[in-house]
Amino acid sequence: MTREVVVTGVGAVTCHGAGADTLWQAMKAAGVRRPDRPADPLARMELPLINLVPDPDLSAARATRFAVAAAREALTDAGLTASRAAVVIGSCMGEAGLNERGRGGEEWVAPFRLASEVATELGLVGAAHDVGNACSAGGYALGMALDMVRAGETDVVLAGGSDAYSRVALGCFNRLGAVDSAGCRPFEADRAGTVFAEGAGMLVVESAEHARARGVARPLTLAGSGWSCDAGHVTAPNTDGEQIVRAMREAVGGDEGAGRIGCVVPHGTGTRLGDKVESQALHSVFGARTRRVPLYSLKALLGHAGGASAALGAVAAALILRHGHVPRNIRLERQDPGCAVWLPQDGAVPLRVDRRRVLVNAYGFGGSNSSVVLEGVAA
Repeated sequence: MTREVVVTGVGAVTCHGAGADTLWQAMKAAGVRRPDRPADPLARMELPLINLVPDPDLSAARATRFAVAAAREALTDAGLTASRAAVVIGSCMGEAGLNERGRGGEEWVAPFRLASEVATELGLVGAAHDVGNACSAGGYALGMALDMVRAGETDVVLAGGSDAYSRVALGCFNRLGAVDSAGCRPFEADRAGTVFAEGAGMLVVESAEHARARGVARPLTLAGSGWSCDAGHVTAPNTDGEQIVRAMREAVGGDEGAGRIGCVVPHGTGTRLGDKVESQALHSVFGARTRRVPLYSLKALLGHAGGASAALGAVAAALILRHGHVPRNIRLERQDPGCAVWLPQDGAVPLRVDRRRVLVNAYGFGGSNSSVVLEGVAA
């Protein structure tokens, strides 16, 4: 059984505040945001830098709160109330912060329970899955949602990702020497690592038949997904980018599908090797057209939201499709000549009517690669 799958609602929580419209306004403004230092006296590391959601309560279950808020917005955007929807949420760390802050205490709580918490809060009685594929987790969650609906296992899935401040995660990246003191600067010539961010992105993934039956007009289509594994290094991508290319090609539908892509939201985190490998992989997929395909670097605006990054990328893709143009990127000081991709910086780029498709990439530790494609209706 194979069914058409659509996206009927989106929700977001980011360092710019709550709401997908808040995210869109930030995308249009293209302002530079400097990283925060969390009010955590035990964050004893050289660069305790992260882009925090404007919510000062670090003691609470932040990843859960962000996921619930984004999910509630997505359901409202879709015009859905309580339903038999399934929930699939990707995350790097789950709700690790509670255990980190309670270290030495008697109570330990499972960090990967975001999906069941969201289901409980919103009264959703379908299946609930947490996905832990590192920084590609949100992309895997969307791919799973696509497969579940296509296979007829459910009509509606609330899918996305959420991650919040974790002392352990930040400490690990400090030990790796992978934090850029200047901020998250993908594709810059002198980039020196990444800067993490908090946030959540959620999408209502639905069968087209179910959406039509309840009168949804002009939904977006979740047109494809692809995933692969480098089966190589624990943290670094394989330099040949072969499996990254494979995931992208599966998502876009080969060379013919690649010709219909009008924008890419890249993974590009600001690491020296990762940005270069992804740039070269894009050339393998798009060939001579690569320099004419606009990229929108969401991480330059938000930082790297870990397991939520692909979900937020998909929300950004939905907003780009709804508004019909790619906002300008945050201006680069000097683009790395080894990353020969097009990052528009002087103004918005309209989507061509025959290329209303956005490719979203996400890659994680362990060589986990995922790509998804959203498609808009003709203007």
